[in-house]
Amino acid sequence: MPTTNNHEIFDRRLRRMRRDRAARNFAEHDFLYRYMAEELLDRLRDVKRSFDRVLLIGCPTPFLRESLAAIGMTVLCTDPGITNARATNGVQADEDALPFADACFDLVIACGTLDSVNDLPGALILIRRILRPDGLFLAAFSGAGSLPALRRALLVGDGERPAQHIHPQIDVRSAGDLLSRAGFAMPVADSDILNVRYFSIFSLMADLRGMGASNLLSSRPPHMTREQLGRAASVFANAADADGKTTESFSVIYMSGWAPDPSQPKAARRGSATISLTEALKSKR
Repeated sequence: MPTTNNHEIFDRRLRRMRRDRAARNFAEHDFLYRYMAEELLDRLRDVKRSFDRVLLIGCPTPFLRESLAAIGMTVLCTDPGITNARATNGVQADEDALPFADACFDLVIACGTLDSVNDLPGALILIRRILRPDGLFLAAFSGAGSLPALRRALLVGDGERPAQHIHPQIDVRSAGDLLSRAGFAMPVADSDILNVRYFSIFSLMADLRGMGASNLLSSRPPHMTREQLGRAASVFANAADADGKTTESFSVIYMSGWAPDPSQPKAARRGSATISLTEALKSKR
């Protein structure tokens, strides 16, 4: 049984265990993390200023840490999993309980973890507090619209008693609102889609387990029966293209915001924007 507060969505202990189990072979299932990390690096290159002290949240591979260190940054890693944290001489911590002093980092990057944080508003407030004035926060995580093929197959597989197998997911508008509520200046949220093709539902499930992204809900349903899995597998296979592969989608949410500082540009007066809010929040394509 889960060993968490009844009011928490995610099982913290299970989350640590799953990340620890995934650590050994994560490189075989790192495509989503790598996709997010490369995009975050691209966005960082567009920022015309330097950062010295960086907190990297989520460090299942050396790629992002080494990329930041290669451009002269001092990087401290923190991860919900003990194995990943120890591998980087970092700190094991949940994002909503970061053990760092206020105003001690120039840059905080969270890659691939914020979709399973119990208190995401609290985590964002903590991140904003540990940033120095005019410090930057960048994040990427799986969001609303992810795994539609799997969701559809599992729903049919469950039959008359559907269960929640996939986490609640944050959409891009909510992500922007959360940044604003946490006190970030110049908050921006957008999204894009990564499509991946699979021969079977079981290959997809293996990837999710391999990246530590299987069901972490405190109120997890019982394991599906062989009959339920068979129905789900058939639905997934029936959605395949002519080559026998079914397309699954991962919706990636990106967030950025700055710790407030008097030197930053002031918000434009109401009504002076040249594009609508709807256009500004559209997903990238």
